[in-house]
Amino acid sequence: MPGQYQYSVDQLDRLIPAIKKSGILAVLLFGQTESKNADGSSATDPNAAVIQAIKVLKKALPDLMIMTDVCLCSYTDHGHCGPLFNGQVDNDATLKVIRKMALQHAKAGADFVAPSGMMDGMVGAIREALDQADFSQTGILSYSVKYASSFYGPFREAADSTPQQGDRKSYQMNPANALEALREADLDVAEGADMLMVKPGMPYLDIISKLRAQFDLPILAYQVSGEYSMIKAAGEKGWINEKSVILESLLGFKRAGATAIITYFALDVANWL
Repeated sequence: MPGQYQYSVDQLDRLIPAIKKSGILAVLLFGQTESKNADGSSATDPNAAVIQAIKVLKKALPDLMIMTDVCLCSYTDHGHCGPLFNGQVDNDATLKVIRKMALQHAKAGADFVAPSGMMDGMVGAIREALDQADFSQTGILSYSVKYASSFYGPFREAADSTPQQGDRKSYQMNPANALEALREADLDVAEGADMLMVKPGMPYLDIISKLRAQFDLPILAYQVSGEYSMIKAAGEKGWINEKSVILESLLGFKRAGATAIITYFALDVANWL
């Protein structure tokens, strides 16, 4: 994606001044590894890149809220969000790994962990693990409403996390189903989620609005890689005024009821505003 980069831990010093200057209050970190296997076990490595990144950012920017993605898709060699059993993701086996993953992130200093694999019981499993280890103050931002969307393509390519077989429709949500979004969010709230996310953002403004009307928790919208890439591509072609479209798209999220927005445009927008 134009303007987007993967940073090794030793390159974070190049990014820190930009974050500080922009006044951005929070970041969401995604980890990468070359040590992929069938179980995604390297996600629990206490020396993983994302663990080191948390520590570097917390030291340089102690007031920055650090959220971490908790999913195994970038750590498995097959690209699915957990270990497989008979060709399908093993929900319970996945919960065991992401419990350990979330705990490592909390120990490193993450303020929020963000489970994104859409596993049944993921919020409850992580909340239990954190509380048992005396990390009750570490919050959970749940990807409560994550649709099986075609808008994730550019990210999957960058993260090398495209499923090698099948798809994720068995555990991500049907784009045609709105009622399921409310049920999924309600379950996550009951399990202890502190914030709820809708992903992707723009195609699901109605879902953001429905969650805002039903829940008092913060509702986050995720403007995903496909949304970003379409705007950038059209801007480069001169078909749209890129800055105006970016701001209008974010305004749509806020109007729908989003408390906060996760976007690849964050640094640009923060500096414009």
